[in-house]
Amino acid sequence: MLTILGFVMIATFLVLIMTKKMSPIAALVLIPALFCVAVGQGAKLGDYVIEGVGTLAPTAAMLMFAIVYFGVMIDVGLFDPIVRAILRFCKADPMRIVVGTALLAAVVSLDGDGSTTFMITVSAMYPLYKRLKMSLVVMTGVAATANGVMNTLPWGGPTARAATALKVDAADIFVPMIPALAVGLLAVVLLACVLGRRERRRLGTLSLDEVRAGEPETVLAGAGDRLTKSGTVPKRAGGTGGTGDAPGADGGTRGADGAEGGPGDEEFQGLDPRRPTLRPRLYWFNAGLTIALLTAMITELMPIPVLFLLGAALALTVNFPHMADQRARIAAHADNVLNVSGMVFAAAVFTGVLTGTGMVDHMADWLVGAIPEAMGPHMALVTGLLSLPLTYFMSNDGFYFGVLPVLAEAGATHGVSSLEIARASIVGQPLHMSSPLVPAVFVLVGMARVEFGDHTRFTVKWAALTSLVVLGAGILFGII
Repeated sequence: MLTILGFVMIATFLVLIMTKKMSPIAALVLIPALFCVAVGQGAKLGDYVIEGVGTLAPTAAMLMFAIVYFGVMIDVGLFDPIVRAILRFCKADPMRIVVGTALLAAVVSLDGDGSTTFMITVSAMYPLYKRLKMSLVVMTGVAATANGVMNTLPWGGPTARAATALKVDAADIFVPMIPALAVGLLAVVLLACVLGRRERRRLGTLSLDEVRAGEPETVLAGAGDRLTKSGTVPKRAGGTGGTGDAPGADGGTRGADGAEGGPGDEEFQGLDPRRPTLRPRLYWFNAGLTIALLTAMITELMPIPVLFLLGAALALTVNFPHMADQRARIAAHADNVLNVSGMVFAAAVFTGVLTGTGMVDHMADWLVGAIPEAMGPHMALVTGLLSLPLTYFMSNDGFYFGVLPVLAEAGATHGVSSLEIARASIVGQPLHMSSPLVPAVFVLVGMARVEFGDHTRFTVKWAALTSLVVLGAGILFGII
């Protein structure tokens, strides 16, 4: 009974947010609360929620102060040179911009933290997408999938969990998987090319007058045109007319307030070279502080929430010594902070109920028990396939510490080594990074001003395909 209710609860949640019948925060809270009562454990709902909140509280704190920190860095102009460099490289070509998104997300993912990756990637790429009227769900989908492939790094989390659960060396899992993961990363770049070409066809080939690109009042004109200061955008060659914000099959783009693009979207202030928050004299201080912060995070000098708390406080104090300016900066980013932290605490209700009622355990046992005996010699393949839905519908901890040992034990009876099972278990990470149970994805969609339902509907199919490419490469190379 718990197995059925668990699957029904997850399906109900996904349907409601993808059809936009409920907001993600409301669905994350009300749906599990309803199902907790349905299984006869309503009296324990408070305990489950408090346990879930306690588990995710450090993550929420990290996200809150990380958003403030990177928001301040955007305000003071730390990422402006990166944006301008990418803009020059991309030459206002939508295909190059989407490929640049994939590469930037992959490179930044080397720090092993998804939230940081998404903050930096969106900070750098959002102005380009907005200026060119490109689909923002393309940006979030490509960034999440690229980060999912790189999330398999030993310090990223899943590989270490698999190694711990099966008592094997993380290097023995990851190093042989490098060729398959490289194929997966190549698949993401190819996907970016396809999506970029689709955007190019929708918008047309654009030109860029670099001399006037920094002017905040300008908007991009169509092919062959120079940037114009008029309030409308000329028709783009080979694409749509008007603002270019018409929603397409990929979900379209939205303005900062979540509404369809309108007159307010004709300009984006992110590259304004005259904004009052710029601190050019403190550029190298801010760059050094950011590098030091990321280094301390990678070396685990302190807990990540503490590092971002200290970093945000220091960044505010040095860049904005006056209290009024500090309050203004915090207020400017309060919307993002509230949305993301609220989403994390709402997710704590979902995970708390899913775990506390035993639904996760029953679902995992049912899935393992449903594997035919004849598939025993192919348990590595089975594990790889199961990693897609299981790491999407449950946390990495739940999968790697609850389900993986059972799969490994079943494989051992048929001569399948634990290392093969462990390697197969990480192929689902590209899909996992768009799971509603991953707090970092709410940072991505929140900063990009994309509805979570739109992101899910667009990304899941591409992320699942990327995971299958990694699995297929692993089998082809004899790694799995």
